[in-house]
Amino acid sequence: MTLSAGSAMAQEASQTTTTPAPLDDTIIVTGEKSARSLQETQTSVAVTTAQRIEKEALITIQDVYNRTANVSETYGSTGFTIRGIRNTGATGSGNADTATVYVDGAPIPRWALYGGPTDLWDVKQVEVLRGPQSTIQGLNAMAGSIVITSKDPSLTRWSGDARVQWTEHDDRTFSIATGGPIIADELGIRLSAERRADRGLIRNVTRGGYDDELKVLNLRGKLLWTPSALPGLTALASYNRVRREGGYLYEYARTDVADYFNNRVSTSDQPDRGSIASDIAVLNLGYDTGGRVKLSSVTSWNRSKVHSTIDGDGTAEDEQFIDNRYLYRTLTQELRLNYEGPLLSGVLGAWYYRRSGAINANSRINITTPTSTISSLLQASGFSASSASAISTAYAALLPVIPVEYQADQPEKVETMALFGDGRIHLSSRLSLIAGFRFDHETNRYTAETTASFTGTLPDTDALGSAYAPVVSVINAGVLALVDDASAARASNRRRFNAFLPKAGLSMDWTRDLNTSFTVQRAYRSGGSSQNPAKATLVAYDPEYSWNYEFSLRSRWLDNRLTLNANVFYNDWRNQQVTAHFGSSTYDYNTVNAAKSHMYGFEVEAGARLSAMFDVYASLGHIRTKFDHFDLPEGTTSTVDLAGTEFPYAPHWTLAGGINADFGSGFTANLNANYRSAVYSSVGQNQSDSKLAGRTLVNARVGYDAGAWEVFGFVRNLFNDAYDQYRYDAVNLAILGEPQTFGIGAGLHW
Repeated sequence: MTLSAGSAMAQEASQTTTTPAPLDDTIIVTGEKSARSLQETQTSVAVTTAQRIEKEALITIQDVYNRTANVSETYGSTGFTIRGIRNTGATGSGNADTATVYVDGAPIPRWALYGGPTDLWDVKQVEVLRGPQSTIQGLNAMAGSIVITSKDPSLTRWSGDARVQWTEHDDRTFSIATGGPIIADELGIRLSAERRADRGLIRNVTRGGYDDELKVLNLRGKLLWTPSALPGLTALASYNRVRREGGYLYEYARTDVADYFNNRVSTSDQPDRGSIASDIAVLNLGYDTGGRVKLSSVTSWNRSKVHSTIDGDGTAEDEQFIDNRYLYRTLTQELRLNYEGPLLSGVLGAWYYRRSGAINANSRINITTPTSTISSLLQASGFSASSASAISTAYAALLPVIPVEYQADQPEKVETMALFGDGRIHLSSRLSLIAGFRFDHETNRYTAETTASFTGTLPDTDALGSAYAPVVSVINAGVLALVDDASAARASNRRRFNAFLPKAGLSMDWTRDLNTSFTVQRAYRSGGSSQNPAKATLVAYDPEYSWNYEFSLRSRWLDNRLTLNANVFYNDWRNQQVTAHFGSSTYDYNTVNAAKSHMYGFEVEAGARLSAMFDVYASLGHIRTKFDHFDLPEGTTSTVDLAGTEFPYAPHWTLAGGINADFGSGFTANLNANYRSAVYSSVGQNQSDSKLAGRTLVNARVGYDAGAWEVFGFVRNLFNDAYDQYRYDAVNLAILGEPQTFGIGAGLHW
């Protein structure tokens, strides 16, 4: 049982007045397409239950990241790492993800993660599956996956919950959920809603107000039907609607002010905002034959519409502005057959996935005048190296940056079909063979059309003296040509990929309470096409593959009052997708396959019932990552060398733990803490310049529950540990972690 097991203990403890009871054993893992208990799941999975969400006052999925071994946030709310691998890839290159967040079975596009339906009100369970899930999940699961499941309707009784929370920083949240049987034992409904209004912390001294002000409305409805006329049939339909208006996916605060962690200000003259409209519909059909076979069908549809704007220079001057719009629709269909027999158990399924949409970019950007390129052109025209360098430097003093208005339309379509299977063959009463496979066929089409125009004023031809007028005239023409080269008519690349992903292993039940296993599996991330913004060309790149070797331990001790689970892994990753530059400007880059790496580490998780009053839980994660080789293709001018360096946001150590106390008569308390060691926020040989110090966050919640009502207080980052999520020292900007925050709340239950 993982850390979250402990959160269920306190509820049981309130019903126990004598000896300690066994740990809860009802947490079921569903992310592997089969219903197995935690102790029967060899995959490294951390489960956060509804009880733990309540007892630790967790609000968003980012709270779960911070409390899970070998999981970490990246740039604010933009994403996460699992075992040191970012959800967008180790270097952020490539179009496919390496990890996906699912909400009630629907995959959420990366562009909506920072404000989509990932808040935790009325959520039943969050599963973080660490390590490749390519056999089961297939698409975008090289690092793992996160499965969020909301609460289902009850068919036996009506009930409801309402809650209000308020923090000292004027973050107000109003939540309600209710449901019950429309037809007893046959048709049930559950409705939930949450409204969050957060004033924000980063005061804008140029425009007024707060850059990270936030307003979110999350609505969800679910219908559960188990028709008495068709015994064994279950139909669960859900719809989730999220509307979010707030700060951009990350917000910068200035670091050139006194006590910047507690005095957060910005100077941007343009709004840094993110607007998200997310709609998710899921239909889950299941038919239990009453024997060993269960048939399932899961259909999901979601639409994510995102509008992001950001001040590109972060100053009070109107110099750069980025305005991006994303619209994506995703349709999935999965058919599964689950079989549970004495000699064989497992799942066999078919999967279809289609994502279509586009990115529309409309930006005003400044490109640093490329003095090296100008110097090379002058030398090719007969100037000496010293003269060419002097002229290009003098020209750059007149035109330090090239102001460009850049527009791009980038539609894409990804279509995937797969067959998969995962099962166990029981060779004896103790020894089982683990086997799985996935055959994945993907077709993706990437299209791009760009328009770039010069919006500044070119230096006068006599600016360097009349003798150099012809030279300046030629350089001016070259600047205009450089900008024009970034414009291109619509072009499209269509790519097809086939991947066979096997899995094999052995599992040994030494006793009822002690199990070990060893598995080997192949993981895959598809290739695609990327646009070189400067040259407006589409460049193909190939897939990535990895092999993961993993040992697991599942154990229970002291009459089930203690669980101790562990996973140890090694991963070999080849043909990694990275970004390479080709010289003409800052924007002359595209994705190539150039890196090889490995990683290893472990997770240990434990939960223990100390008494009828107290239970504790803890986790420890360790990860080491390293780029072994980095071989760029000919023609690149990149100076970054990844060989021998680590992945960004891959902390060597993560540690979390907590204690629940049930004092009786409704009084409860929780104290928890999580530690993340230092991380690098960039890649390459100079990544030590981007090192972010480790941080320790301590949180607490105390409450009184009278049954029909409750009141509680909580604090996040109790000791106000000042930490950065990202620093950009060249322009005195940083993404800051959450400060010390006190809050109160009240709830009703019926």
